[in-house]
Amino acid sequence: MKELGHCDATELASMVRKKEASPSELLDLALESAQEAQGELNCFSSFFEDAARKQIKDGLPEGPFTGVPFAVKDLGARLKGQPITSGSRAFKDTIADMDAELVKRQREAGLVIFGQTTSPEFGLTTSTESALYGKTRNPWNTEHTSGGSSGGASACVAAGVIPMAHASDGGGSIRIPAACTGLVGLKPSRGRVPMGPPQSENSFGLSTNHCVARSVRDSATLLDVTHGQEPGARYVAPPPEGSFLSAVEREPDALKIAVWNTAPNGVKPDKDAQAGLDATVKLLGALGHHVEEAEPVLDGEALGKGMMIMVSSFMASVADERAAHFGRPVGEEDFEPVSLRFIELGRTIPMSELVKTNNAFMEAAWQMERFMDEGGYDLILAPTLSRAPVKLGVLSLDPPDFDQYGGDISSFAAWCPVFNQTGWPAISLPLHWTDDGLPLGMMFGARLGKEELLYSIAGQIERAQPWASRRPPVWVG
Repeated sequence: MKELGHCDATELASMVRKKEASPSELLDLALESAQEAQGELNCFSSFFEDAARKQIKDGLPEGPFTGVPFAVKDLGARLKGQPITSGSRAFKDTIADMDAELVKRQREAGLVIFGQTTSPEFGLTTSTESALYGKTRNPWNTEHTSGGSSGGASACVAAGVIPMAHASDGGGSIRIPAACTGLVGLKPSRGRVPMGPPQSENSFGLSTNHCVARSVRDSATLLDVTHGQEPGARYVAPPPEGSFLSAVEREPDALKIAVWNTAPNGVKPDKDAQAGLDATVKLLGALGHHVEEAEPVLDGEALGKGMMIMVSSFMASVADERAAHFGRPVGEEDFEPVSLRFIELGRTIPMSELVKTNNAFMEAAWQMERFMDEGGYDLILAPTLSRAPVKLGVLSLDPPDFDQYGGDISSFAAWCPVFNQTGWPAISLPLHWTDDGLPLGMMFGARLGKEELLYSIAGQIERAQPWASRRPPVWVG
């Protein structure tokens, strides 16, 4: 039997159907690899071995991933009776009292959930480091970040523990870890994938759920079985015309693609990111697509301020809830230094600023739509990251220099947040490695509801320039 790291989830499920492997055998391999990866990378926050074995014993449903081991992120994916800390000491003893709708759908697809991956506190930074769990390391170079906030997911998948894992994205937190570790990371359209219950939105609709994966077809198949309106949701993304998997297998027509060189806040790609962008443009031309430099006119200052206001108001609400729970004010024993600054700011923001922020996000969506219409563009291409994955400590929530931290985090993945602010889908693909051997993903964005087009171009690129055989130095699969 092949080891887990040499197969994607689709192939593992096929092995189970053909009785070449059993769900219990795959779980044993995943647990063994996970323990090895944990020692090297610190990518898991909890293991649910007993629950996973009970899931198998009780009988797995017939689905596209029946018997495939899977892990969820310690942020926004609750499993009843299991810890859900959101990477925060303020929630270190919290146990989920219900299953998330997304978790139910993942189980209905046949996935066997055996563990939980690390996240920085409430996903507030783009490196997975926390006072509660420590630093999660990149299997390509353990001195560097695996990205955030889904860095535990990206580390364990990139190291070969499992072929895909749950991830979430409120400002780049699926795409950034995928870009840092050589994986596929699609952020779906707003309203595409369940977020609750009871809240069907997170961070005012900025955040969404999906996964990081080693193959495009796994990402598409998982979206096929998890998308759709959840109970209580006030809106839903436009339905696809067919299946997302069929889109992967379908060659796209010749597309007109805008190359976005300067992010809304003025950041440009460094030498490494520009090399990846140039190589991707060359590949797209060879595939028959028309590519030209063009960028939407956006108010980068308003969008940056808006992200700060949205996050700060959210964190102030979280802190108030914890203070009521503890019966005392929260402090540095509960939240990390950057989080405390968000909380302090959130308690001072006038209510009118939230309205201005929402208006800025809506205007950005309108401007993006105008840009696509006027230029006749099908897709946007940008580097997922402005530079290679940074060293651990640079983007932690306990920085030595707050001013330096602000510049570092706002410039690291400056093209990502606009797709959260507009609600549009975007996908990071592993299309470049630096001379130092670090991955640096490239991102394609599309209009609301156009995941099929993203999967179609991603499938074409994967066939033209496969990445499945690339292995990091830390490989446990």
